[in-house]
Amino acid sequence: MINAYAAREPKGELTPFEYDPGDLNAHDVEIDVEYCGICHSDLSVLDSEWGRTNYPMVPGHEVVGKIAAIGDQVNGLAIGDRVGLGWHAGSCDHCDMCDTGDHNLCSQSQPTIMGRHGGFADRVRAAGNSVIKLPEGMDAQSAGPLFCGGITVFNPLVQFDVKPTDRVAVIGIGGLGHMALQFLNAWGCDVTAFTSSEDKRDELLSMGAHHVLNSRDAEQLKQASGSFDMIISTVNVKLDWNSYLGTLAPRGRLHFVGAALDPLDIGVFNMMGKQLSVSASTIGSPATIKQMLEFANLHNIKPIIETYKFDDVNAAVERLRSGKARYRVVLER
Repeated sequence: MINAYAAREPKGELTPFEYDPGDLNAHDVEIDVEYCGICHSDLSVLDSEWGRTNYPMVPGHEVVGKIAAIGDQVNGLAIGDRVGLGWHAGSCDHCDMCDTGDHNLCSQSQPTIMGRHGGFADRVRAAGNSVIKLPEGMDAQSAGPLFCGGITVFNPLVQFDVKPTDRVAVIGIGGLGHMALQFLNAWGCDVTAFTSSEDKRDELLSMGAHHVLNSRDAEQLKQASGSFDMIISTVNVKLDWNSYLGTLAPRGRLHFVGAALDPLDIGVFNMMGKQLSVSASTIGSPATIKQMLEFANLHNIKPIIETYKFDDVNAAVERLRSGKARYRVVLER
């Protein structure tokens, strides 16, 4: 039996929940959970914001732990390996996307916390090719958020061939944005942080930003006209996107990794003259996650975390809901 914490209704309190996972699938592994980050996507599913939640619902898709059991068709992993598990716990493994390594784009991919139970538990199961070994020497306590928030902001660097000489700006310096600043700085980019909080300037500079712009200051946005090769937006609220498009250089890209639910109000005509692009993504492929972990380990990139014990899971969830967490919340044994 697996002992977990589950909600029985939207925004419901997480209470103890026991379930029988059945026999271990030949292609799956079972992980003894040591740490599990709490992500805003956990809250979205927990609250059924996307309308696809089944209850009881066990959150948790930023898992770090050791493999306790392994299916006989799993290769490259062994009992005792410390691994991480992110948003996807499985895929069809035979479509064009899976065949080319893009398991995250599989139309039958299985989210770790939708249609199955996640990592707010003593153990969790997933397909062997959905878990990634941690590099030797990586800090396990803070590694969990890399498997969702970290790969979310790292993936665009790989997918769009961001150059070390590019000028890149980040909108929203929170759970995603503070990791984006670190990755971009280590990548070699000239990094700008857009923020509405002037009191965070020194902190943003210490995280890797070379410049800080007040996103509420129309004059500063105007002065930045034509400056950036890419802007990464991590926010989930509606902003004046046309103002930000005006700060892009020719062939620049406005890329969304924050799940803004409002339709984009964008003037296409103003994009055409400079051949601007607008795009979006979530996480990356297993290979890109592995690359991200190695890069983070090499450059000592770590999420800034607050920790709670698993028994204090409801306090941890409320801390994230409050918007006051700096910057990721992690459950630990």
